[in-house]
Amino acid sequence: MRNYQAVIIGGGSAGLAAAVTLKQKGIEDILVLEKDGEAGGILNQCIHNGFGLQTFKEQLSGPAYAERFEDQAEQLNVEIKLNTMVTGLNAQRQITYVNPDEGYVTISADAVILAVGCYERSRGAVEIPGERPSGIYTAGQAQRYLNIDGYLVGKKVFILGSGDIGLIMARRMTLEGAKVYGVAELMPYSNGLPRNMKQCLEDFGIPLYLSHTVTKIYGHDRLEGIDIAKVGPDRKPVPGSEIHFDVDTLLLSVGLIPENHLGDEAGIEMDPRTRGPVVDESYMTGIRGIFACGNGLHVHDLVDFVSLQAARAAEGAARYIREGEPEGRTVNTAAGENVLYVVPGKIHTDNVPGHTEFFFRVRKPMDDAVLTVRAGSKVIRTVRKKKLIPSEMERLLLTQKQLTGLEGDLVIEVREN
Repeated sequence: MRNYQAVIIGGGSAGLAAAVTLKQKGIEDILVLEKDGEAGGILNQCIHNGFGLQTFKEQLSGPAYAERFEDQAEQLNVEIKLNTMVTGLNAQRQITYVNPDEGYVTISADAVILAVGCYERSRGAVEIPGERPSGIYTAGQAQRYLNIDGYLVGKKVFILGSGDIGLIMARRMTLEGAKVYGVAELMPYSNGLPRNMKQCLEDFGIPLYLSHTVTKIYGHDRLEGIDIAKVGPDRKPVPGSEIHFDVDTLLLSVGLIPENHLGDEAGIEMDPRTRGPVVDESYMTGIRGIFACGNGLHVHDLVDFVSLQAARAAEGAARYIREGEPEGRTVNTAAGENVLYVVPGKIHTDNVPGHTEFFFRVRKPMDDAVLTVRAGSKVIRTVRKKKLIPSEMERLLLTQKQLTGLEGDLVIEVREN
């Protein structure tokens, strides 16, 4: 059985960034496994700009951003197997994959990095009543049909969910000549980035119906119309608030879920809040030598953060390959009041390299709030925040001194003034 120093599963933005960083850290014997016919992942269908401001200090389209990392990987002689589907992973870091040239192959690795991405919630996940006519797509499916295959999926469009892909597709469909009648959002606030709200809805006069959802679809062979209704605090439709739209297309932008069937197969502990692996400060999971990063770890709003965390995971994998598993006491992190989740989920307090960066999301929009970090009764840090929204991931740095000698879980919480 062929053994590699490192195998990266997934050749999107996370996988490419991890591969480049591993090479830069002196790990030469690496392999990237990518199921599609080209590297880059979802970036290849994101032809709008806005990518790379932090990583490359300029605005790039999705394909251009991916190309930057592909060029770096090629210059560093990274081996990438395309059209290669990983079918198995176990706790011993044995990987089974299949492709047209080799058939089924089993390899092993000193370290494995899961850069597997995420998938969209489907109609079945949101339980819209009615028949199953054509004309209902996830926003990502419609984006691929339009930007890669050149097909406009409909002319009269409504969008359920205000996720960023849905907002971007509202603009894209409008520019291609379709009529977008509106966007319905179950929550009383948008789940998209503010810039996308402005550039994709407000600038094009597309209505946003907050606290609304689709309650019924009409049509047998092809979608003919939908009803939306206002929802109350219990998120149930309010009788008599229905609005009807004659549309031929419904796009679903109702959330992304980390793709982790391989992690489940290997026995990796998952965080029920992120639905991704629980990792430590080096992005290693509970299985020795298996690391996770990118949208397969938790869903990001910026690809720059995906690349950043992938680089951190690669740095952790390189240390593990050379030095083995970190030692010392482990402290769990916890999401406190008004915080949805915290990554990493645990830290080795005796092995903190200078500082540790934490990522988290709040549960609701808040103005003039105070962020508090504590362990037991000890307050470690407080930060004043003028504005916090669930669609924007927050970052927090804690130093080695702040993390030394903690008693109890490390809790991050946010309270409004």
